[in-house]
Amino acid sequence: MLSLFSNYFFRIGQISYFATRTYVSMPVFFQHQINENTRLGIWKIEETEEFFKNNVPLHRDVTHPHKRLQHLAGRFLLQFLFADFPYNLVQIADTRKPFLPNDEYHFSISHCSDYAAAIVSRESRVGIDIEKPVEKIFKIRDKFLATADIDLLPDPGVEPLTLLWSVKEAVFKWYGEGGVDFREHINIRKLHYGNETVRCYFTKTNQELDAHFRQFPGLTLVWIQT
Repeated sequence: MLSLFSNYFFRIGQISYFATRTYVSMPVFFQHQINENTRLGIWKIEETEEFFKNNVPLHRDVTHPHKRLQHLAGRFLLQFLFADFPYNLVQIADTRKPFLPNDEYHFSISHCSDYAAAIVSRESRVGIDIEKPVEKIFKIRDKFLATADIDLLPDPGVEPLTLLWSVKEAVFKWYGEGGVDFREHINIRKLHYGNETVRCYFTKTNQELDAHFRQFPGLTLVWIQT
């Protein structure tokens, strides 16, 4: 997997309701209930590390302070989306994908800068990615995009290229088993800006996938659910 980035926020109100919990004045800038079993959200990290420490197991040794804060915020968001999410049971696979041993929930986490994003589902396999569009994307474009992918873009600028990177990163996380060549194994088939989806073909599973996206000022969000 390439490592381009780490990971508008859309404030929807001061009180947010999910499951049985009520959060007041919490920094949730975007949330979406896909169906009764699948939810996603973006969290603006404004808390200190102490806020999370008593609630979220760290799970792995993260030495960099801000990366540790991102890690904790992502885990905390899981239980914001589903109040009974057992994040104390989360394990890390050899491919570095976090998972629950009994598959009670399927989930995926992404973060960048001061934002964390997560998607959680009781029934569907999921993957999520969040990115800040930056000029660096031009330097690695040919490493993750085939010529046919680029030809589908009406404007091969920073934001469209970041969208395709994020699509492929979400596929990688959805798959979760490693060994994915973004250029060779994930083929972009069609971009639907009207309904905010990207159709792609994943050769590792011989499967067509629809990636859903939202583009906010300075931020791109992509998720996959099957």
